[in-house]
Amino acid sequence: MTTQAELGSLLKAIEAYGGHASTRAALKLAPMLFLRPGELRNAEWTEIDLESATWVIPGKRMKGTLKAKRAGQVPDHIVPLPRQAVSVLKELHTITGGKNLVFESTRVGRPLSENTINVALRSMGFDGNTMVGHGFRATASTLLHEHGWDHQVIELQLAHKQRDQVAAAYNRSARLKDRTMMMQAWADYLDKLLNQA
Repeated sequence: MTTQAELGSLLKAIEAYGGHASTRAALKLAPMLFLRPGELRNAEWTEIDLESATWVIPGKRMKGTLKAKRAGQVPDHIVPLPRQAVSVLKELHTITGGKNLVFESTRVGRPLSENTINVALRSMGFDGNTMVGHGFRATASTLLHEHGWDHQVIELQLAHKQRDQVAAAYNRSARLKDRTMMMQAWADYLDKLLNQA
């Protein structure tokens, strides 16, 4: 899903979605933050600082081999939170803030399941050929490149593995100012598409 019209229609459907609060919040944040579905749904409140608008996902929850994670070779991932994401999280905090998990499912103490986002998308008329939870990453990457954002900034925010381990360790917080600007611009762009849909 890479056209403005398609994405606008999807955002409008997400805005109207009437399901469980954790699912609604995850659906709103998925296109905005374009994280891997597991990184999103397993979020813990201790990782998120709403005052500094920053989410630090521990390396142990990032993509990587078990061996690399055990050796501490998978770096933490810093996600600058645009003001729209902070707003969604503040609202959700009134519901799940007293718990460990940000996106707690209807089963107390359990995160949203792997299929929750995909099932919600299907219920809104977006089948697996149109959009899946992981697809928000490709959509963001494609459109951010089309909008002229620096390739390295996009790749850093997508947390794509770098071949050079020294560079990967150095880039843990690399280009954070640029990534913060890009994430706010992206969230503003999504708002614009939603309002035009």
